Amino acid sequence: MLYSENEDQMLPPASTTKILTAIIIIEDCNLDEIVKVPAQTCGIEGSSIYLTEGEKISVRDLLYGLMLRSGNDCAETLALHHSGSIEAFAKVMNERAERIGATHSNFENPHGLPREGHLTTAHDLGKIAAYALRNAEFSKIVQTTKHVVPDGGCGYDRVLQNKNKMLIQYEGADGVKTGYTKEAGRCLVASATQHSMRLVSVVLNSPQMYERCAELLDNCFAKYSMRHIFDKNKYSVQLNTELAWKKCKAVCESDVYYPLTDEEMRVIHVEENFPSILPLPVRKGERVGELNFYLQNQLIFSQKIVSIMDVDRNFADIIREIAKKNMTRGNGCASISILPRAVSGAGGPVIN
Repeated sequence: MLYSENEDQMLPPASTTKILTAIIIIEDCNLDEIVKVPAQTCGIEGSSIYLTEGEKISVRDLLYGLMLRSGNDCAETLALHHSGSIEAFAKVMNERAERIGATHSNFENPHGLPREGHLTTAHDLGKIAAYALRNAEFSKIVQTTKHVVPDGGCGYDRVLQNKNKMLIQYEGADGVKTGYTKEAGRCLVASATQHSMRLVSVVLNSPQMYERCAELLDNCFAKYSMRHIFDKNKYSVQLNTELAWKKCKAVCESDVYYPLTDEEMRVIHVEENFPSILPLPVRKGERVGELNFYLQNQLIFSQKIVSIMDVDRNFADIIREIAKKNMTRGNGCASISILPRAVSGAGGPVIN
């Protein structure tokens, strides 16, 4: 988080709620499936794409109606398709929000129409939006300015224009969702990408929501840039295992980029964190440690260190361990006797 003000104050989010609704549907449903619109989702108050009872429309087109035109009828149709009831879908919303890390929120419906207890925070909405934008389908939908929904029984094709004015007013804007009710005021979650850095800006109950979001984005794009602070190709480490003669070669999983100011870039440091002795067995791709990145004394990021090899204790290692134990007892002469049945069962040679 690059800037915050009252970020954990719980407030009604209006239609920015639909960000969470959309990503749940994208993750859980077949977007090409055709849905028959039920009577109970037609004529929902507030914004709508005017669904008609019995018309057939794909889940994908309902998502476009949800995110471009903020269709409350689309929200309830999708919720019923997913969970069978609004209450059941709200439960999924809260479970998914908690999994994402949005722990100061409570959702009561899929669209954000006023409902007691339907509250979130700017910080939580930012987390949900950042999570959702990692999904290519979600990202594609929210940066679309116009989408045509073919006639599925309503008598005409729908031409959906995106309500989010940031897409045409702000350089690099690529999402996300507007919202308004009298209770919530004007709300906006906006995203924009400049110089390979994508930022998410959230404002709740902000009368000048477009101007305020643009101001926040401008300030952060001016102050921060995405820095390449770690090159995975220049890092590898050999870790000691519980067998002194066996090592485990490990690497960092990926490069690390992080938004930093010029001053912050000068005080970044990295610390390795892995066990002094690695227990066996180890599997290729297994996490064996981590790199911790600190901005002065503050931990800002961790990256996994993973093994690039399988390391096992084999039959020869067992023999060597036994021999080593015998030698360390001070015996001038050591002998090894192993039960033939046990060795044969292991598929190894028999030694007497």
